[in-house]
Amino acid sequence: MNRIGIIGAGAWGTALATVMHRAGRQVVVQCHEPEVAEAINLTHENSLYLPGISLDSGIQATTDLADVAETDAVLLVAPAQHLRTICEKIAPAWKAGVPAVICAKGIEQDTCALMSEVVAATLPEARVTVLSGPTFATEVARDLPTAVTLACGDVELAERLMAALGTPRFRIYRSADLIGAQVGGAVKNVLAIACGIVTGRGLGENARAALITRGLAEIVRLGAAKGGQAETLAGLCGLGDITLTCNNMRSRNFSLGVELGRGRTLVEILAARTSVAEGVYTASSVTDLAGRLDVDMPICVAIDKVLHHFADIDSTIAELLARPFKAEAPVGRAAEAAS
Repeated sequence: MNRIGIIGAGAWGTALATVMHRAGRQVVVQCHEPEVAEAINLTHENSLYLPGISLDSGIQATTDLADVAETDAVLLVAPAQHLRTICEKIAPAWKAGVPAVICAKGIEQDTCALMSEVVAATLPEARVTVLSGPTFATEVARDLPTAVTLACGDVELAERLMAALGTPRFRIYRSADLIGAQVGGAVKNVLAIACGIVTGRGLGENARAALITRGLAEIVRLGAAKGGQAETLAGLCGLGDITLTCNNMRSRNFSLGVELGRGRTLVEILAARTSVAEGVYTASSVTDLAGRLDVDMPICVAIDKVLHHFADIDSTIAELLARPFKAEAPVGRAAEAAS
């Protein structure tokens, strides 16, 4: 695996390009915007999505999906709600057996499909894997120590990918649980918006800690209902990702929640941003999925109401706080109950 393709030249896709280059790979990254491809090729910087980070001249940018198909493995880093369309476009050029490494975190709206289900339906000849974990793109691009999970059902393929993509400062841990890795990475974005609202409303650190803990219980229940493992969600792509995303203004979802909590509208917030806060879209799809699977997820339902159904924030918080008292089930027991 010497030539690595990356679809999506946002902050995360660009940061991953720097990692792959440090790992000694040839890297070609597909950009949606021609001006981003031109900037990467000519000025060696993605000034739109990852400003201030110098990129090696060996990183090649293109706008043509077919160029990415001519690689040994492809990282899918496009926004989750666009992934199906992109996969359908590249499908005719996809070579049988080439790994598709899903780096997008989300659940598809309308279908409630996990990203692996989207890829399996649109790229049937791809070998599906998932890369997830607690990562801020800027820190990865600056080569600060980072650890992630690579979920793959094929041990031999996982080890090949780990050797090809990992570096001493980008540590990859292997898992066989694709479902758990995806549920953790997707739902934590919704939870991060909730934590941001708590912070923006000035409700205190106790409230945020409680929200993170109860939010993790919701993630475990949904993961188990989909066939994932609670142990996965106690790892990097669950608890680790939650720890990072729910506590820092550099998180797109957390910062969006803070602004909502301070009184700005969602329309105002999104209009001022170029980056995608996946939790905005995942809130509705995870709520829909939870309903289909009969999984209790009151925090996610509350965020969906605030984001998409014009629910008043203070009234919604009051409804959550008025829920009946009950026993706290350990993570393993919560998973057993959901399954």
